[in-house]
Amino acid sequence: MGAKGSLARQLLGWLLAIVFALLGCVLVFSVLQSNENFRNVEGRRLLSVAENVAATPGVRISLADPVNRDPLPVFAEGARSLSGADFVTIAGPGRRVLTSQDPDQLRTRLPLGESTVAHGRSWVGEVDGSLVAHVPVIGDDGALIGIVAAGKATPGFFEGIANRPTDALVLLGIATVLGVAGAVFLAWRVKRQTLGLEPREITGLVEHREALLHGIKEGVVALDQQHRITLVNDHARQLLALPGNAVGARIDDLDVNERLRDVLTGRASGTEAIVLRAGRVLVMNRLPVTRDGRELGAVATLRDRTELITLREELAATSRTTDTLRAQAHEFSNRLHTIAGLIELGEYDEARHYVDLVSRAHGEWHEQVTARVHDTAVAALLIAKASLAAEQGAGLRLTDDSRLGQVDEALSADLVTVVGNLVDNALDALRGTDGDHWIEVEIGESEEAVSVVVRDSGPGVAPEIATEVFTHGFTTKAAEHGGARGLGLALTRQICRRRGGSVDVHNADGAVFTAVLPVRQAAVPR
Repeated sequence: MGAKGSLARQLLGWLLAIVFALLGCVLVFSVLQSNENFRNVEGRRLLSVAENVAATPGVRISLADPVNRDPLPVFAEGARSLSGADFVTIAGPGRRVLTSQDPDQLRTRLPLGESTVAHGRSWVGEVDGSLVAHVPVIGDDGALIGIVAAGKATPGFFEGIANRPTDALVLLGIATVLGVAGAVFLAWRVKRQTLGLEPREITGLVEHREALLHGIKEGVVALDQQHRITLVNDHARQLLALPGNAVGARIDDLDVNERLRDVLTGRASGTEAIVLRAGRVLVMNRLPVTRDGRELGAVATLRDRTELITLREELAATSRTTDTLRAQAHEFSNRLHTIAGLIELGEYDEARHYVDLVSRAHGEWHEQVTARVHDTAVAALLIAKASLAAEQGAGLRLTDDSRLGQVDEALSADLVTVVGNLVDNALDALRGTDGDHWIEVEIGESEEAVSVVVRDSGPGVAPEIATEVFTHGFTTKAAEHGGARGLGLALTRQICRRRGGSVDVHNADGAVFTAVLPVRQAAVPR
């Protein structure tokens, strides 16, 4: 508990202050309303008293006779006693007081204030702190012969409350009980919602949370029920390439790819989800935040696995190179065994013919590739992949209209990755199937872009997962249906989109993958 008291005590004190302030306002309003009612009601009653006195014949006769005015006090006192007014005063035409309950006022001038009685008109208003009604007394000739004033002292500001102390105490008691009960309930409610924490503790938790979230090396993104970003630390902002105004924005309104949007919103389930974003390979986990069975939002954590995936891809490339060399060695060994067997059988002409046939077949493929593909890296890749395809019992061929000149190093590296992944994907699709299989590669070049089309004689891609093979990486239905179609195709898609191109697939007696890579790279952070 701090120097200023706990949160509950502070709330109780403030609420009681508010209750008493409101009670004071109500009392002031009640007093003002009571005074206004007094002026209206008593003003009409005093005016009626003064009018009755002014209309009394004896009063009119006495005022008209300047010698005999003795009966006037009797009329005034009788009217005062019957009406309950504080005073009833009668004055002559010159405003000189002829009768009054206060002897000191006799023969003094009657105070009129703003009264219009001197002009022959009745008037009700305040004069010297009293509510007064003035009524003129008109003679037979129409002249003013006197004035009748009936008055009552105006009550003080709190006089109405003092006159009714029981009601005031009851009102104050009820307001106090309700105020205290409401304050205690609200303090308990707030205390419960803040989990019993005091303001300084809540402030400390927020500060510690901010320091913790921005200090950890993993990316953290918090979302509410409407998939709006409520918190994102520096590492997550960097990994996801989010704009500075990302906090408060809906995921669907951000310029992110479909895979990342599905993982953040929970439409894609599962743990350790692979996401490609801005040239990075990210591993994401999304955990819903619930309380009392109600989902309040979600927290997503992400880790950068680009270097690990790059090393794995390099290892896979090395493995593929080893497989290619092994396939070539196996193929070379088989040919040597065939030649040695022919020589042992003495079939020298047949051996020479077999050597010429093998040399011519290898030379024709090498000549076909180098004549149409002038980029050394891409040509070497196609020549090596032919041996790997042959070991698997499939033929690799290049279309007659394929053309590719020498390209810059960046485009050459991207083409090697794209062509290699698409050919490997085709080999995976053909593995385990029967029949005469083939893979056809078509490479086209224009001033704006290079296109790569890879066809195979496999079963094709199911229409319902044609998009998922590019979007979902290792967690797709494609991977679940057998085959490592995941990250290689996802990386192919990322490379194409990073350069401002595209990749898609359709079926035409097998799967047909088409990738377009612009010559000039246009970075797209997706």
